[in-house]
Amino acid sequence: MSEKKLLILNSTQIQQKIDRIAYQVLEDNFDETEVLIAGILPRGNHIAKRLKAVLDEIAPFSTRLLTIELEKESTSLSARINFEIEECSNKVIVLVDDVLNSGKTLAYGFGVFLDVPLKKLRTVVLVDRNHKSFPVTTDYAGIALSTVIKEHVSVVLDVEGEEDAVYLV
Repeated sequence: MSEKKLLILNSTQIQQKIDRIAYQVLEDNFDETEVLIAGILPRGNHIAKRLKAVLDEIAPFSTRLLTIELEKESTSLSARINFEIEECSNKVIVLVDDVLNSGKTLAYGFGVFLDVPLKKLRTVVLVDRNHKSFPVTTDYAGIALSTVIKEHVSVVLDVEGEEDAVYLV
């Protein structure tokens, strides 16, 4: 039995969404000297890299890419990071993931920064599914989808031999 996929965003539309989000981040942080962009591995990090590339072109502030790897199936916060958490003190953090579904991944992402005083913490997702189990909202979303629980949003980014796309499966 073949899997039926409905194309939600193609490669061009994904980049348009990221471009728009970059301008929103710029407007929100125009007076900053540095913004730290924290991508949640794996696909959130792909989006974070693209967001950083656009911001590096348009923003007067510098950006730095951070990566966060979460144990998403764990019942407690378990994360590996590629930076010293103290480097984030009094900085603006933009936490990036591909899809906001239940909110658990973003909630765990917030947890990484709980013990450090931040200037601001903002969230970016490419797709907001509106099925939150956790009290998490996103500051910037590429697209909001009202879906049923049994549907799945598949984000294909930087996969060799496949065009970047977002599908509803």
